[in-house]
Amino acid sequence: MKDLRFVLLLDCYGSLLTERQYALLDGYYNEDLSLAELAEPLSISRQAVHDSIRRGERQLEAFEKQMGIAARLRQYRTLFSQIVTLSEQISEPADLAVAAEIAETARQGINLK
Repeated sequence: MKDLRFVLLLDCYGSLLTERQYALLDGYYNEDLSLAELAEPLSISRQAVHDSIRRGERQLEAFEKQMGIAARLRQYRTLFSQIVTLSEQISEPADLAVAAEIAETARQGINLK
C-alpha cells in the first residue's frame, strides 16, 4: 500500500532529488503508475524501480527531518481551517463582512503550496 504522505514530501522536496528519482516517485505517487509501467520505458527491472523509489523515499524523509517544511505546512493548514470554522460562527451583522474576509484569507492560506 502506498504511503500518501510522500505526495506532500515530494511537493516540498522533489526538486532536491535527481531527475530520475523525481520522475519515478512522481509517476508512482502522483500518476499512480505501477513498478512495471515505470520500468518498461527505462528498460530496467521492477526491482530496480522499487529500490530507486525506496531510496528516494528515504531521502525525502531525511530532508523532512532536517527542515520540517511539510510538518509546518500541515500545521498551517490545520490552523487556517480552524480560522475558517471560527469565522463562520460569527453571527453579528456588523461583524459578518469582517468574518467573510477572515474566512477567505484563511482559505487562501489553506491552498498555499
